[in-house]
Order: sequence, then C-alpha cells, then structure tokens
Amino acid sequence: MQSSRGIKIKPNLVTMVTRRVDLRSDTVTKPTEAMRVAMANAEVDDDVLGYDPTAARLEKEMAKIMGKEAALFVPSGTMANLICVLTHCQIRGSEVILGDSSHIHIYENGGISTIGGVHPRTVKNNEDGTMDIKLIEEAIRDPSFEICFPTTRLICLENSHAHSGGRCLTAEYTDQVGELAKKYGLKLHIDGARIFNASVALGVPVHRLVQAADTVTACLSKGLGAPAGTIIAGPKTFISKAKILRKTLGGGMRQVGILCAAALVALEENVAKLESDHKKARALAVGLNNIKGLKVDLPSVETNIVFFDILEGLGITAAELLKKLEAHGILAMGEGPRKLRFVIHHQISESDVQYTISCTQKIVTGFPVTNGGN
Repeated sequence: MQSSRGIKIKPNLVTMVTRRVDLRSDTVTKPTEAMRVAMANAEVDDDVLGYDPTAARLEKEMAKIMGKEAALFVPSGTMANLICVLTHCQIRGSEVILGDSSHIHIYENGGISTIGGVHPRTVKNNEDGTMDIKLIEEAIRDPSFEICFPTTRLICLENSHAHSGGRCLTAEYTDQVGELAKKYGLKLHIDGARIFNASVALGVPVHRLVQAADTVTACLSKGLGAPAGTIIAGPKTFISKAKILRKTLGGGMRQVGILCAAALVALEENVAKLESDHKKARALAVGLNNIKGLKVDLPSVETNIVFFDILEGLGITAAELLKKLEAHGILAMGEGPRKLRFVIHHQISESDVQYTISCTQKIVTGFPVTNGGN
C-alpha cells in the first residue's frame, strides 16, 4: 500500500479490520430505525408524577404479557431486582434464598445487603439453573429460633439462567418452588432478565412461566434489543411501594416515555426474532465444538448464550484468544482462564456466525493440541 507521496506503508492489520461482530452480550445492540423514529415522536410527560402516557402504555402492555396486575418501568435490571427484594424484605435482617450462581448474587454489587440489609442464603445451582427443591426447603430458617437466625422472607429464581448458559426453567419447576414458598408463607420473585428467550425456547407463554411468582422482572435491553430499561410486574399494592423505592434509588426519570417508546417497538418487532437468535446460537455452538481443542456442552445451548471451554492441551488462554479475535473484529467476554462466552442478538447475522467460526478455527489451528481434542 502506498501513500499519496508514493511512500510504502506497512498495513496495520488491526486498524484495517472493518467487520465488527459484537458477541459480548445482547445488551450491545443499537436502536433500530423504527425505535429512533418512535423515540423522536414519543408522547411524554412527567413519569415521576405518573403522567407519562407512553410509559403508562408500556407498563399496561407488560403487565398483560406477564399476567400480573400492574407493572413499573425502571432504568436497569439491577435496580429492578434490588427494588423487588427490598420491597419484599422491608425489615432489615430479612433473608432471601437464591442460587449461588444467580445474577442477583454475583453480578449486582451485593446491593441487597449493602443498601437493603438483606442477607443472602445461597443454594447450589444445578447445571440447568435450577435449585433442588429439597435444598431450598432445608435453607428456610426455623422461625422458632429467630433469637439467632435471620428471617426467611423470599425465594428468588432466574429464568433464563445466564450463568448456566441461558438454560430455561420450566413452568412446572417454578410451580413447585411457588408451592414451597406458599407452604412457608414466603414470596417468590423471578429475575426474568431474559424471560422472553425462555418463553420462545420452551414454547410456553411468558405469563405461564411466571404464574407462580409474586413478582417478576423483564429486561428490555437484552434479548429484546431496546436501548435501556427493565419492567417490574406484580400486584398493584406491590408496584405502588416499588414506585416509591424507585424514586428513593434515583430511578425516577421524568419524560421516560422516550425510552418506553423504543421498548414498545422492541415488543412488536423483536420477540419474533428470538427463535432465529437461538438457531444461530446453536449453529455457532456446533461450529465451535467441531474445532479441535475447543469444547461446547451442546445440550446446554437452549437460548442465545454459548459458553465454550479451551481444552488444557491447547496452548492458548481465554485472554489470548479474546485478543486475537478482537484483531478480526470479533468481540466476546471471558468467563475464566479457559472459558469464553458468545451471546447472539438480533443484529448478528448468519454470516457473522460463520465468520466467527472461521476466524476462531484459523486462530486455534496455529496452536497445536498436545493431549487431545474433540
């Protein structure tokens, strides 16, 4: 390559990459043109005072989808789960039972403890994201010994379960946990950040998946591809209390209908795309698993998340592979020294999937496997 002055320039392969395949998360999507138009034309008012018509329309629609009395828009999934746990556990020193690899426990800054004074009691998550019913029951504190024990007030589930690779909890399993909660006078909350992915994968309506839950959250900016926001759904009395706590936490955003307008477009246009996302995730999983030195647990790929392991015999770490993928314009996230995560979303094409497989194959081929592969 030559400059305008005829000087030979050595090409920089990193800067020359024009293709970008962003598989870090389904939160990285850009608003579609339809979303941008809806946002620009959104009818808005002060939502803190309860007068934003677009926010009200979204909340009404989401409450209907979830099969709950009412709903509330909040800025993020972390805030949504925090509001739900704190509203269920209004007495400091309350205890919540949740999975040891749940998003609330690992990835939400310990907010239920630092802000709410709520104690987490973890139960081991199985590979499919469930917790054994027997172990949940054993974790419930004996109220007769409250002189020493915190008081169990809430059980939390996550559907789909991100850390388990997007595995889905069935309605029947959730019903069992719901019955257990009722037996002991507890509440059940579902972190449904990707509940629409679970619904599509299982072929079960969202309202049925969360029927046994007292409250549920649903992220608008993950699989659905909206720019921001999460919905809380539950009883009217609960939502009234949650709205006050949203204000306390700084989540009242006045003319929030601008964001809600994009979310309404996402509901209309992107739910139907989730099945395609799941198919592309499976194709990616199969392609990666066919590369010598990599391993994917294929049955675990139920929705849009793909975890894969770098086998010990391959002379490359997750950090090194991430760096080399980035040089090809492919962005991903590490999940440990020898594990990576790819997440499919509606702005990833079949061509992007094949490009990712091809680039990964080329990179890995340069590192010999010394003690076996697939």
